[in-house]
Amino acid sequence: MRTLLLTGPGGSGRTTVAAATALKAAREGHRTLLITADRVETGTEQGLTVQRPAPGDEFRDDLLALQTRAGSALDLLGAGRLEGEELTPLPGSDELALLRALRDAGQSAYDTVVVDLPPAPRALALLALPEQLRRYLRRLLPPERQAARALRPMLGRLAGVPMPADWLYETAARWETELAAAQAVIEAPDTTVRLVAEPGPAGADAVRTAATGLALQGLRTDAVTANRVLPDDTADTWFAGLIAQQRKTLAEWRGTYGESLRLLPHLGRDPRGADDLAALGVPAPAAAPEPVRWPVADALADDGVLIWHIPLPGVVREELGLIRRGDELVVTAGPFRRIVTLPSALRRCTVAGAGLREGELCVRFTPDPDLWPRTR
Repeated sequence: MRTLLLTGPGGSGRTTVAAATALKAAREGHRTLLITADRVETGTEQGLTVQRPAPGDEFRDDLLALQTRAGSALDLLGAGRLEGEELTPLPGSDELALLRALRDAGQSAYDTVVVDLPPAPRALALLALPEQLRRYLRRLLPPERQAARALRPMLGRLAGVPMPADWLYETAARWETELAAAQAVIEAPDTTVRLVAEPGPAGADAVRTAATGLALQGLRTDAVTANRVLPDDTADTWFAGLIAQQRKTLAEWRGTYGESLRLLPHLGRDPRGADDLAALGVPAPAAAPEPVRWPVADALADDGVLIWHIPLPGVVREELGLIRRGDELVVTAGPFRRIVTLPSALRRCTVAGAGLREGELCVRFTPDPDLWPRTR
């Protein structure tokens, strides 16, 4: 299954481009699913299914189910029960509904799935959410402790404090399964992110920042789509400055992204309906590029170090942060932060320094004599 995740700065037309991409895939004969929170006009197209997640319904069902599981504790506290009719979605429910739609798409029979993500900052947080929440769950409720369920009543009496109930572990296990399924779709070999932006200073800044965040998360960007590109041959001099601004940004993007840059024309109106979507000329989804790799280079023989290469395009030195915590590395790049587990070889080393070279963070590790295998 080919999965395309589209995002970009707010107002860039990413929903329109997502709809046009899905329509193109369906007309190429692919069984296509378009997931979007907004209304789109694609007409009735054979092979195309449009799904709009319903965060309100899912949030209500989840909260009512949790209330039922914790019923005895709530009764003990004298808490009043909530009715389904009085529940409204809270902030964050849209993102959770979208993650569930991604999870379900991974278990479907579609050839192509196109996902209209929120604007870039929220989209990057959403894509990082499954990994982060799974880490929190493992820290708060380690799976290995579930093996001691039979001992919890005795441990509670000995410790004098109540122990977690079975429903808490069962809920954590269910969340772990659902989050893992969503993360599997996000990190699948055939999943890529497509950035959509209008060429110009604001669009260039947004694309640069988003590309850094995606690289830190280990996700691949297969294309940058320059949307609403104005024609060169317009006779209206009022557009001359805007056209020059677009051409400058497009030249920069060609130098950075090369053949992965896609240009979509400005139609002179807001695209509406299948005919306008087809007129944009969005190319059919291509094969996914090679996965993003963070290789460890062995320089022990020459410099006595191992070097972990972390690609971070667009980042500047002043925005980088690096902290070692046990077997994990906390990497900060601009507004983004990710906690990654060190490869096994690097866990037996200490950080000796780091440097940024041509958009790549190179972290140097020296073997710890107390942990590194000794040679005779």
